[in-house]
Amino acid sequence: MKKTLVLGASLKQDRYSNIAIHKLRENKHQVVAIGMREGVVKDVAITTEKKMFEAIDTVTLYLNESRQEAYYDYILSLNPRRVIFNPGTENPEFYTLLTQHQVAFETACTLVLLGTNQY
Repeated sequence: MKKTLVLGASLKQDRYSNIAIHKLRENKHQVVAIGMREGVVKDVAITTEKKMFEAIDTVTLYLNESRQEAYYDYILSLNPRRVIFNPGTENPEFYTLLTQHQVAFETACTLVLLGTNQY
């Protein structure tokens, strides 16, 4: 299954990033996560550090546009196959950068993609 980095992961159960971690794991995807606070969601440890995770297929973003710039180089260094911009994370500047580095991206909802078997 695809290894996914949830960027902007939250320990709060009502946050979409938290729900996404649960749904990704229920669908047997490998998940790593970075958030503002360390902790565990389901069986996924959330770190606050930009770790060099290996074999990342997808980065799913739960950070608004203004907070993404600090992660541009980091995300590119992971060489993901694609980046998903969930609702509220749209970022034309980052779209351009991803295109220049030949990284696919889509503005979509990870939860909808999982729910419709399009992930």
